[in-house]
Amino acid sequence: MSTVPPQPQSTSIAKRLRWRGTLRERYMVRATLQAENLKKKYGRKTVVKDVSLQMESGQIIGLLGPNGAGKTTMFYMIVGFIKADGGRILLNGRNVTTLPMYSRSRLGLSYLPQEPSIFRKLSVEDNLKLVIETRDDLTRGEKKESIEALIEEFGLQGVRKQYGYTLSGGERRRTEIARALASNPLFLLLDEPFAGIDPKAVYEIKKLIKSLAERGIGILLTDHNVRDTLEITHQSLIINEGEILASGKRSDLLQNEEARRIYFGDDFSNEGGLT
Repeated sequence: MSTVPPQPQSTSIAKRLRWRGTLRERYMVRATLQAENLKKKYGRKTVVKDVSLQMESGQIIGLLGPNGAGKTTMFYMIVGFIKADGGRILLNGRNVTTLPMYSRSRLGLSYLPQEPSIFRKLSVEDNLKLVIETRDDLTRGEKKESIEALIEEFGLQGVRKQYGYTLSGGERRRTEIARALASNPLFLLLDEPFAGIDPKAVYEIKKLIKSLAERGIGILLTDHNVRDTLEITHQSLIINEGEILASGKRSDLLQNEEARRIYFGDDFSNEGGLT
């Protein structure tokens, strides 16, 4: 899969969040995430057949495909939720294929599940504190400043003291993304980020995802909301029957006859997009 040049990176995140060297070192270098010839079998059925992808800092890559096509299995192998039967996963050249999810997270691979992941009986602020407090590279003062900056950055000022169970779908999703960013990731893996939220919230989440990419964070996402996914991804892969059916930019995929026949349908169009 060809790569897209990383998007212009903003230094505001390092200044406003007052992160120490770790973040600057991570975001000033070009990070890479590779999946090479991944395979997965369940019994006699092979659900992922030698699928590969490569991405870099600042890219937004989508995994699409029909139900049961293997895209979710592919995604979960990269996350570390499912063990690959073959192939390997490299983060900045380091083989992480056999590492558990928490070890991948410490190396910069952060995962945001589709299901609500915030603590329902904790406030938004306390949800962020739980992650920030694990950061040994920050002083106590910097941890406090970082929480304030995240709350402002993600528009959570009005709900900072609200418990998780009182949040709307969009507020919950923004809190979850802010909390994922607090762990200082190189890559953020988003599982169905547009599920269960209203159209206005979807638009806000798309803008947030683009903003994260502009800061140099790589985004890999899978979602059944095809139009919204194609609007923000630099490239996407369509998985069908465990193999890559098509890959490329939105315009390339929409012109691909096999992709239209098997996945999009003849009447599919994807006009508009973020401005």
